[in-house]
Amino acid sequence: MARTRYASDRGLTSRMLLTMFLLGLLYVVAVGAFFVFVPKLAFVALAFALVFLIAQFFFSDRMTLFAMHGRVVSPQEAPELHGVVDRICAMSDTPKPKVAIADTDVPNAFATGRNQKNAVVCVTTGLLRRLDPVELEGVLAHEMAHVAHKDVAVMTIASFLGICAGLITRFGLQMGLWGGFSRRSNDQNTGLILLAVVAASALAYAISFMLTRALSRYRELSADRSAALLTGRPSALASALTKVSGDIARIPTNDLRSAQAFNAFFFTPAFGKGFSVASLFSTHPSLDKRLAQLSRISDQLSRGV
Repeated sequence: MARTRYASDRGLTSRMLLTMFLLGLLYVVAVGAFFVFVPKLAFVALAFALVFLIAQFFFSDRMTLFAMHGRVVSPQEAPELHGVVDRICAMSDTPKPKVAIADTDVPNAFATGRNQKNAVVCVTTGLLRRLDPVELEGVLAHEMAHVAHKDVAVMTIASFLGICAGLITRFGLQMGLWGGFSRRSNDQNTGLILLAVVAASALAYAISFMLTRALSRYRELSADRSAALLTGRPSALASALTKVSGDIARIPTNDLRSAQAFNAFFFTPAFGKGFSVASLFSTHPSLDKRLAQLSRISDQLSRGV
């Protein structure tokens, strides 16, 4: 948050540090158990995990854009979009990210990249068709707040640790299926050891899943708050939220399913009206909660607080 005009959020910073500490501890315990109980595959799993972390951390922006069919556009190709980003950069005193457009009717936006110098802000063609310039400014200010807060990089690493726990679980299961405790060996001790490793890894994955979901919900509220205070137009962001959330419900189910893997990074989750999930497992706070926060900020700004 240093050297930007985005509102600082100590709550977000403390939550990111706590989440990374707990996930790191879980990862160390899970990998340690794997080394103790399944040493034959431990080094292979660790090497694979390290390679995956490096690839995800350094190439997450390219992989995300490729998966979403997005492409970086020049100021000549999208002058209005670049103009909005330029205004936000001037207001926030932040480096300009790469600007990309994804050709899909799902109205959404996301930011990716390991730091401000390597950040990419992407909007969909569906979003550009639906929002006016003031609403678009609110959405892009929200996405660029994620970059300024550094929570994009934290979410990338946090998701990696959860994936590693899942991989350890899969390795344990495959070891068992490939003969680790086959009928011929009749080795009940080996079977119990592998079962313990799989159970511990599955527990680590479940805990990491819950931690990243909790962080994801808070970071969305934090980005809403920072964007509203930066632009001074919380009503525009509220309008964009209402419009996008309503229009997503009318997008064909197949299109929504293809985008749901990126919900944690989206401005709003790609779920239709019929979707119902406990708030504990959601990547975003409810629309009502986000609108209520923006309403409070609007009242504070009108009173000069």
